[in-house]
Amino acid sequence: MAYRLSLIIITLWVGALWTTGISAYVLFDSLQDKQMAGMLAGKLFNVVSYIGLGSAFYLLIHRLLQYGTAALKQAFFWAVLVMLLLVLAGHFGIQPILESLKSQALPADVMQSVFADRFRNWHGVASMAYLFECLLALVLVFKAR
Repeated sequence: MAYRLSLIIITLWVGALWTTGISAYVLFDSLQDKQMAGMLAGKLFNVVSYIGLGSAFYLLIHRLLQYGTAALKQAFFWAVLVMLLLVLAGHFGIQPILESLKSQALPADVMQSVFADRFRNWHGVASMAYLFECLLALVLVFKAR
């Protein structure tokens, strides 16, 4: 049962990662109001962060209980751990910086303020971290057993 639950969790996490990335693209491509698109995408990424936190903790504990210290030699374990670190860095490190820049720019849009370059740089860091997390998710899919 624990193994089947781990497969469901992998499916949920990987699906949420990829779907949210695609949804963010569609939001920015479809909506005229980029602030609204950013707000909606931010809410989606926030939900995915919590899914990632819960999923990573379960998968790491499950893998350690199943394989003991041999889990430390598995690509699956390290992929989940790095993904967890990326979630933590993004949710508790990068996102607060982006929110701070947006609030400092008010009432203007951050992209129309003196903070635009810093926001763009941090957004780029967040995007690269998210892309790397999505690629690591493929390891979870291929190495799940």
